Amino acid sequence: MKLTLNVWRQKNGAAPGAFKTYEAPHVSPDMSFLEMLDVVNEDLILRGEDPIAFDHDCREGICGMCSLMINGAAHGPVRGVTACQLHMRSFKDGDTITIEPWRAEPFPIIKDLATNRSAFDRIIQSGGFISASTGSAPDANGVQVPKNFADLAMDAAACIGCGACVAACPNASAMLFAGAKIAHLGFLPQGQAERSQRAINMVSQMDAEGFGSCTNIGECSAVCPKEISLDVIARMNRDLIAASLKGVEPTGVVAVPAT
Repeated sequence: MKLTLNVWRQKNGAAPGAFKTYEAPHVSPDMSFLEMLDVVNEDLILRGEDPIAFDHDCREGICGMCSLMINGAAHGPVRGVTACQLHMRSFKDGDTITIEPWRAEPFPIIKDLATNRSAFDRIIQSGGFISASTGSAPDANGVQVPKNFADLAMDAAACIGCGACVAACPNASAMLFAGAKIAHLGFLPQGQAERSQRAINMVSQMDAEGFGSCTNIGECSAVCPKEISLDVIARMNRDLIAASLKGVEPTGVVAVPAT
């Protein structure tokens, strides 16, 4: 396959960026998208040019690092996969592909396609830990959890924190991410003690980071590689209202670094 790539290049967060065009003449349909970028970078290095910076780690759809806007879609045109799981057979010979970083103020660009998503880490940090004493491993049936709750908790826990939901949302909302992180503990008995405090802390941190509000457009769930349901947002809002009615005040908001 021969492809034309329009890639966003930006030296750092303070420098202006622009698209630069590269030809990729020897692309195998069996390559993953990141493997294709590796080949392009090898050619750039051989020519003495600066390689394209992009985030990656496990390349198995688990870590959530491969944050790329591909032809205007977070993680590309195939639903339910990350960019590292996207194969070049999803494109046609002669295609032009536009590759950009996540576009959201709370995700400042580090270089080229790599962004700083530590805002997500601070949201998780603000949620704290559960205080349930675990001790040694309990028997499988030692804690009674209804099957439907266990399934819902596992579905929410599938969130890998990639940030596609934020990148796709016109408001740069992080409510699908925060909702998933709140819900996966909220469905389980171990997470009940801090349920209200966790919800108000994480939402307060999300607001402090500068993420926008949800307007129920649904782009977040549509591009989520783990297909997290919008139901987690509704559940988060219910937990937040309940916490507010109880008079719970945020206590775990983490300071946001100055930019």
